[in-house]
Order: sequence, then C-alpha cells, then structure tokens
Amino acid sequence: MNEVLQRRLAERSAQSRYRSRRLLESAQGPRLQVAGCDLLQFCSNDYLGLANHPKLIAAMQDTAAQFGVGGGASHLVCGHSVHHHYLEERLAKITGRDRALLFSTGYMANLGTVTAILGKGDHILEDRLNHASLLDAGLLSGARFQRFQHNDMADLERRLQKLPAEGNRLIVVDAVFSMDGDMAPLDELAALASKYGAWLMADDAHGFGVLGEHGAGSAELFGLDQAQLPVLMGTLGKGLGSFGAFVAGSEELIETLIQFARPYIYTTAMPPAVAAATVAGLDLLAEEAWRRRHLQELIGYFRKRAAELKLPVMDSVTAIQPLLIGDEQRAMALSAALEQRGILVSAIRPPTVPVGSSRLRITLSAGHSEADVDQLLVALVEALDV
Repeated sequence: MNEVLQRRLAERSAQSRYRSRRLLESAQGPRLQVAGCDLLQFCSNDYLGLANHPKLIAAMQDTAAQFGVGGGASHLVCGHSVHHHYLEERLAKITGRDRALLFSTGYMANLGTVTAILGKGDHILEDRLNHASLLDAGLLSGARFQRFQHNDMADLERRLQKLPAEGNRLIVVDAVFSMDGDMAPLDELAALASKYGAWLMADDAHGFGVLGEHGAGSAELFGLDQAQLPVLMGTLGKGLGSFGAFVAGSEELIETLIQFARPYIYTTAMPPAVAAATVAGLDLLAEEAWRRRHLQELIGYFRKRAAELKLPVMDSVTAIQPLLIGDEQRAMALSAALEQRGILVSAIRPPTVPVGSSRLRITLSAGHSEADVDQLLVALVEALDV
C-alpha cells in the first residue's frame, strides 16, 4: 500500500500541488506566530476579527466551567443542551427563518441537507465553481447532477427547460464563492427557481456575519425571504469567529433534516461552550457593527490601490480578494517571497481551482488597518518584480 501511495504523493509534488500544514504558535489575529516568526496574515476567514474576542473567550470559559468540554453524544441522544437550542433560536431569528439546525461543520451541513431532501429521480443543478462539499453532496444524493456555467443564468435556464416534469428540482450555489470572492445573483436565481418550480439552496459560509445591514448575510443583502430562498446554510467559524454551521428554513425542512440528515444524526454535538461563544458572536454583530463598516472600507481601499498599482486582482467586492497568477509554481514562489517579507498569503492551486488559474487568495479582516494593507501592497509589488 505504501508504495502505491508514495507514487501518488510524488506525482502531486511534481505538479507543484503538494499541500503542507503550517504550525501556528498564537491565537488568530492580523498577526500570527508561525515557526517563531511574526507574520502579518491575509489568509484567514476570520473576517470580523472575532476569533480571539474577549467576549467569545469569556462565554466559552464560563459555559465550560458549568457544562464541561465535550458534547457527550449526538443531538438526538443526550447531547442537545440549552445552549445549542438557544443558539438555533437566535440563528432562526437573525436569518428570518422558522427554524435553524446546528451542524458540526459546513461540509457536514451541505452533505446532510442535500442528501436528505433529494434522491433518485430528482434533479440537482449546481454552479460549476461551487464548494467541494456541495459538489460531493450532489454526487452522493443519487439525483441527476448537472453543473451550469459560473453565474450564467442563461445556461441554467436552458438546463431547467430541458428537465422532465417528474422529480424534485434543487438549484444550489455558493452565495459568495470562496476562491473567486464574487457573489451569486441570488435574486435572479430565486426568480428562475420560482419560474421553473425548483427549490433554491445557498451556501452562505463567506457571507453570513459579514454581509447585510445586520450581518445576516447574503439573504439579507438581496432581501430574500424563506419562500424565495428556502434552504440557507451558513458557517459559524468565519464571520462569527467560532465553529460549526447551521441550516435555516421552514419547520418542515428542519424536521426533515433531523429525521434524515445522516451527518446530523450520527455526529456528537458540538461542545456547549462553543455554542455559547457563538451566541456572544451574534451579540457582537449588533454591538460592534463598526467591524462590518471598517471591513467594507478596507476592501474599497485595497481595490483602489491595487488598481493604481496594476495588480491582477480578480473582480470581487467581498473580503476575498484573489490575485490571479496562473501557474502553480509561480503562485508558490510568490507566496514564499511574501513570507520572506513578513506577509502570510496562501497560494491556491488545482484541484481547488481550475488548471491555469492558480492564485494568491488574499482575505481582509476588520482587524486589519490601512497601514497593514499598505504593507501588503508594497510586498506584493516587490515580490512580483522578483
């Protein structure tokens, strides 16, 4: 076995696609300690800078002192605490949905949801650039699986028109695409779903907490209610700085997931202390709205300065600001050159992104300052000139 696996590993290394882990020696924040070095980082999804917020830490510590560390069992056995339940109620309220259901990860939420509501004889249509968890969920559902061109409503409509009358229809998209940073046109997607009798599901992992007047995410930004966007998934480890995920929707949807979503049924509940910390994160969405405003200002500042410097930044108005490089080796070399200059930015390569579109995935946070962005831009110009 090891000889077979070694050949596969050698092949990946030869393609400049070998992945390795960094060993962090500090809490999440604008600056990280990595291998004894202090680095200004632009690669975390902690968009609002809440992962190390004192209120989240205090909520977790206080709850752990009372409820312990582990969840103990699945939600359906004896693991569903009052903290989990209250968090679900808060998530339902902020998203304007009947109910919400907690999952341990976004991957599990997507896998559990799609496979619980679709099966053989049904149809699923996904954006070509959807997250791997959504693509895997579509394949595992047993439904007929199609991928339409990225954000191409004409291509999607042509595919909808050709579907047979039999079977349920589900359109699935990332609300904010994790590697490109652009957004799905949820209003247009909702209109098409209504026109062709399809259900719409949005993965708002990179929008929840960050977008919308109150931080409720892409659904709030586009003004879509539960009828227009019946399946809404969000994660808690990005904008909220905590851990886990949720699905929000109708009473019938949530009860269906409780009964049929295998990743929910057969997984130990998240620690109650994590749920309590997440509630503290929800409180901060209202108490510290300046974080969302500051982040939007930083995005505008970065894009303005990058345009002036003629940097190959992709078209995005979110906190994800990819710098298109193309070649895998070149992307890796640029990431290394930035690290030598005290900047941590990850190189993203195939198979995560299409061949020929390797990039530096720059992410901005409310914890950054304009001076931090200036330091990044100077380092980028120097590295690109090397």
